Amino acid sequence: MPQPVTARELQSGVDLSVRVASLSLSNPVIAASGTFAYGVEFANLVDLNALGGIVVKGLSAQPMAGAPAPRMCDTASGMVNAIGLQNIGVRAFVAEKLPALQAYRTAIIANVFGNTVSDYLEVIRILEDAEGIAAYELNVSCPNTQHGGLEFGVDPKQLEELVTAARAASKRPLWVKLAPMVGTIRLIARITEGCGADALTVANTYPALCIDVHTFKSRLGSTTGGLSGAAIRPITVRLVYEACQAVQIPVIGLGGITEPEDAMEYILAGATAVQIGTAHFVDPTASERLVTGLRQYCNSINVPRISDLRGGLQQ
Repeated sequence: MPQPVTARELQSGVDLSVRVASLSLSNPVIAASGTFAYGVEFANLVDLNALGGIVVKGLSAQPMAGAPAPRMCDTASGMVNAIGLQNIGVRAFVAEKLPALQAYRTAIIANVFGNTVSDYLEVIRILEDAEGIAAYELNVSCPNTQHGGLEFGVDPKQLEELVTAARAASKRPLWVKLAPMVGTIRLIARITEGCGADALTVANTYPALCIDVHTFKSRLGSTTGGLSGAAIRPITVRLVYEACQAVQIPVIGLGGITEPEDAMEYILAGATAVQIGTAHFVDPTASERLVTGLRQYCNSINVPRISDLRGGLQQ
């Protein structure tokens, strides 16, 4: 479990600590799943103890090779990726990655996914027997192969079934990473809260397609992918705002954060914490840099606790 904020961290006169339900974080900056590997790979570049949390690469019951290349392409103010949830599998993660992560006081959150409810529960079952995990984050943007391939997160009944089962299987805090459902975010957020989720992560990438006009082919090996980066930030800030209006549980915002001001938009919209994703591809130290930047921002406006700014949007 992460330790309380240290005296050194408070020397600036700013308390960056936040609480995501029962989980205390030293600051609101969390490395997002899929952009920070399993955390340990960045240990030579970033002070992992400086981060509020790390969401590790998505974990499945069995190893996955991922999507065919090419897997990423640049777009205006962002990028589209189709990694295909490549990962070493939950058992290898517990054996090979988790022991090294236990040396750090940063909260480690396991991102969990599968193509059936039983897939998710198998991953959680294995992680429940391991030490060093602070919470789970369910990726509900996966296709349910038992129900025609429709994503869990877009079908209220499937979402309810999954989150209820995961809540019953887990002793740890349960976060749910929602798809960017622009028209129904309030409904989906309420359903997730009602099933026992401790927090919401808003939101995943946006479905996208990039076409090479010279070859007439997709620029990705799997045809479609997910849009992330600065281009999506205004849309996702709105989703975070609406989710925060709909539920009582904490909301974690992510999408297009590169500067402290970007993170503050989410916090002012009501987010308790933020996740940093695509920025790591440009600057591997982006998360650590943002922690410093948020402290400087609070100092500049004479705010002693960043949590005092949450939901501060003025009408």
